Amino acid sequence: MATYTLPDLPYDYSALEPVISGEIIELHHDKHHAGYVKGANDTLEQLAEAREKDQWAAINGLEKNLAFHLSGHILHSIYWHNMTGDGGGEPLERDGTGELADAIAESFGSFARFKAQLSKAAATTQGSGWGVLAYEPVSGRLIVEQVYDHQGNVGQGSVPVLVFDAWEHAFYLQYRNQKVDFVEAMWRVVNWQDVAARFTAARERAHTLLLAP
Repeated sequence: MATYTLPDLPYDYSALEPVISGEIIELHHDKHHAGYVKGANDTLEQLAEAREKDQWAAINGLEKNLAFHLSGHILHSIYWHNMTGDGGGEPLERDGTGELADAIAESFGSFARFKAQLSKAAATTQGSGWGVLAYEPVSGRLIVEQVYDHQGNVGQGSVPVLVFDAWEHAFYLQYRNQKVDFVEAMWRVVNWQDVAARFTAARERAHTLLLAP
């Protein structure tokens, strides 16, 4: 059976300092992300056992666990590449084509308005969660989503292209309870080339979502 694996970081633990400390990156990747990978794989094994034995008493919990751990794995895999030590600025300056900047302006009115919405979404997520910029393939526009834990409050089929991790383990050792300060600092390490590449890939695959019967 295919299993999930923890991806290597695309940089050293200290590469995002001073915005995010090396200690946080090491714990976040090696412990928390690794835990989601293990959780997804363990749940797959339990589902396989349930199928083999035709025993489905725990199906609701297993499906919830798989969604939680798998979404955690996917979001973190995007998160690492969304950041770079020489990032920041605006996509028009960084992505090389201007297409992402144009899409942001069309979807939100301006980069400043987009930045304000994503910042607010990330900073005000109740409990643990994420602020996400996603490509919504039905309308062909970019939207901001507020993800609780690793799942809810998202449009089905939308593809994350930029994610801000607002779980406490992403910032608490360095920013304490000042989540707003962490979110503001995150803009200094956004890897716009990576975001632009994800936007392009999502747009190219969009026609496959609602296939005509």
